[in-house]
Amino acid sequence: MEPIFAAAIVLAFIALGELVSIWSKARIPGLLVAMLAAFAFAQLGLIPADTIDQSLLAQIYAILVVPLLFHMGSLIPLPTMIQQWRSVVIAIAGMLVAVLLLAAVVTPLFSFEHFVAGAGPLAGGIVATGLTTEGITAAGVSSAIIVLPSLVLMMQSLPAMPLTNFLLRKFAISLRDSGELDRLAAEAEKREALAKEGGAKKKLITLPDMLANNELFVLFMILVGGSVATLLAIPTHIPASILGLILGIISTAIGLTPERAMEKSSSFGIAMAGVVAIVMAPLLTASMADVLAALLPMVTILIVGAAGIMIGGFIATKLVRWKPTLGMSVALTAMYGFPADYLLTNEVARSVGRDTEERNKLTEAMLPAMLVGGFTSVSAGSVAIASVLVSFL
Repeated sequence: MEPIFAAAIVLAFIALGELVSIWSKARIPGLLVAMLAAFAFAQLGLIPADTIDQSLLAQIYAILVVPLLFHMGSLIPLPTMIQQWRSVVIAIAGMLVAVLLLAAVVTPLFSFEHFVAGAGPLAGGIVATGLTTEGITAAGVSSAIIVLPSLVLMMQSLPAMPLTNFLLRKFAISLRDSGELDRLAAEAEKREALAKEGGAKKKLITLPDMLANNELFVLFMILVGGSVATLLAIPTHIPASILGLILGIISTAIGLTPERAMEKSSSFGIAMAGVVAIVMAPLLTASMADVLAALLPMVTILIVGAAGIMIGGFIATKLVRWKPTLGMSVALTAMYGFPADYLLTNEVARSVGRDTEERNKLTEAMLPAMLVGGFTSVSAGSVAIASVLVSFL
């Protein structure tokens, strides 16, 4: 099969998932639809099992995975993360307790490889799943374990999103009925003013507009960042994925590269297609027996991991003196991330607020914490967890 035909087939599944996700307002995860459809077509013999290899998307992933992590470091400005430090603490606590609980339960029940295969994807999103899939495949584990990260990624949002909706709704109603909403709205205005003031400050490096807005130059800078991270990984023994993330944060903070760098270079879409392809690949080559063998470990990982995230989030919420309903919602963003965290928050604000002004105040009170929590877990924390765990295989 010609690579362009294979790539079009893979992107057709991804596009189908995106359409269903948009239609369902993210209630049905796009990745779930894309991967189930690809698995079904492969099982029925309608597409070859090596469609991913023939599409060359795996090679694109190999080139762009570290630059993609460099890009993730540019997603949220450092001042915003500092202002929302409580969300960062809660998200990290939820992930760490979940990983510890998974290690204590899954390793003796199944194996250490099962624990590694499930921990990274559960604590984050598709990039962590791609790193985990790549690591366990290279380690030569059984095919029943190789499909586990994809299955966890497919199913993790299904229990987490309704639970978040319930908790966030309780928090919003409490704010509305207690009179706290106006106070929080005033605090949000102060934070916004401080963020604008911080953004107005001149950064260490100021690129001329002709370079900062040039797609090819920005792409070159991203690839340089990924290359530096890859080089530094050899002497430091720190995974290149973690170094790429750190370098992205630093580079954006000093002004060397713009925020949302890969989007500025118009290369984010193809990079994500490569990640989805890597995650989807085990399902195309797996047998039904492999998938059935992975179901019990998957369910165990989802239950234990979700419990760990909520326990860790609850403890951290108490320590930072937030309401548990908001804190545990922030912790649960690890299981679905953006855009579901954005859509859930807006949906709750829209349904609880009695007028436009109240809805806007509710959104301002909840959305920054939810977005920063999701970034901390899905984009940063889970990458670090996945990178460290696969290194032990």
